[in-house]
Amino acid sequence: MAKQLAILAFSGGLDTSFCVPWLREQGYNVVTVTVNTGGFDTSDLAQIEARSTELGAIGHHTIDGRQPLWDLLASYIIKGNILRGGVYPLSAGPERLVQAMQVVEVALSYGATTITHGSTGAGNDQVRFDLAIRVLLPGAHIITPIRELGAQRAYEVNFLKSRGFKVDDKIGRYSINKGLLGTTIGGGETLNAWDYPPEDAFVDTVSPLQSPDRPAVLTISFENGLPCAIDGEAMAALELMEVLADKGGEHGTGRGIHLGNTILGLKGRIAFEAPAAIIAITAHKELEKLVLTKNQQFWKDHLADVYGNMLHEGLYFDPVMRDIEAMIDSSQATVTGDVRVRLFKGHIQVEGCRSPYSLLNAKVGTYGETNKAWTGAEAAAFCKLYGLQSALAYSGRNTSPVSSLAHVTGTSNGGA
Repeated sequence: MAKQLAILAFSGGLDTSFCVPWLREQGYNVVTVTVNTGGFDTSDLAQIEARSTELGAIGHHTIDGRQPLWDLLASYIIKGNILRGGVYPLSAGPERLVQAMQVVEVALSYGATTITHGSTGAGNDQVRFDLAIRVLLPGAHIITPIRELGAQRAYEVNFLKSRGFKVDDKIGRYSINKGLLGTTIGGGETLNAWDYPPEDAFVDTVSPLQSPDRPAVLTISFENGLPCAIDGEAMAALELMEVLADKGGEHGTGRGIHLGNTILGLKGRIAFEAPAAIIAITAHKELEKLVLTKNQQFWKDHLADVYGNMLHEGLYFDPVMRDIEAMIDSSQATVTGDVRVRLFKGHIQVEGCRSPYSLLNAKVGTYGETNKAWTGAEAAAFCKLYGLQSALAYSGRNTSPVSSLAHVTGTSNGGA
């Protein structure tokens, strides 16, 4: 009887390395698929392919998924200023969606219906992979060895070593994911809410303490909400993100810890390095302040937050996501201009921005000094009318100035 074929999403890390010999022992032929969503050079990809062969896979595919990741997902993270928990630019989650899409494409090319991935039963990735696979390949047979066995990292290490496969000590200690939007670091000190990873856990950024003593000042140009040039030099998106990652990494920027809610309801914590995404979002957000109206900012930020949460939680294929993307795209029509940022000792400071669509118009008025759009009498009338309802509500519910003040501030006359 011919062996069944399993298509494995393969990173070459501990979990997916475990999956290859385990699947073979269950009677499957294994074809591995590595989707490069950033962070891998030619040497890295060659090592991953060699690892696949060493582990016993009968075939391997390497697919460049960086442009689809940017076009479909990362560009909206920048345009939406999306930072989960106010700090984390969704580095890993969007990659899983693109990886699942490409793995399904390979499965279809083989006529295979068995797809496997190395997600655990406690993390977010299992939801992202499973949901995308079931949407794109209804009826797929999904195998998740780590989840099904409840295997922990020590068990996987022992399993591989007992079968003669080498395991890097650092791989055993941390789960590291490198991608276009940054690197995530899980395990070790991130498994509790108090400890902080040691310096050698970080792979893409220097310690802010060891960064240059002179700052780097960059001018980032945007067109319709997306970065398009650095210091006047036009660049394609992928190249520009690499430059920001390198420059930001040199100055120790973009490091952080994200503590938040997982899809399954647990609390989770990861360290991350995302200098390119953090720099781009910081600059983009400042430019939006200059060119968008107050209501544009409010509703766009609100819907972008909804979008980010759904994207992080694997709900990319819900039609409402296309509706929100249309709104975000519309809001970016005037987000064109330049932003000057300073990188220094782990910090990102916006020094200035300019745009042909600027709403900071000195011909109309200068905040706190002069204006040409209204008279002093008109300003006084506005102040009176603007707070009229508040004044009526306040006077109608309180009788004494002292008791009114106590009511508003929550204080009392006694116990001073």
